[in-house]
Amino acid sequence: MAVVAERAFTSRSTLQRVEAGDTNVSIGIYAGVLHALGLLDGLSQVADIGNDSVGQALASADLPKRVRLKRPKGSSRNG
Repeated sequence: MAVVAERAFTSRSTLQRVEAGDTNVSIGIYAGVLHALGLLDGLSQVADIGNDSVGQALASADLPKRVRLKRPKGSSRNG
């Protein structure tokens, strides 16, 4: 634990808070701990919409079903 805390440039007490999932610890500390553990590459996948099927479904449900374009005034249907 002391080695990981040292490599993450944080204290052991903060590392314990990270292990407990304390939401008051900054994301930078979490990133430092992930880096110290060799797991930082996985952080980029957290915000990747490709990994969030529920978010994609919700976003698709909010899209309009049909879009109608407004014609400029004075134009006719026949061109």
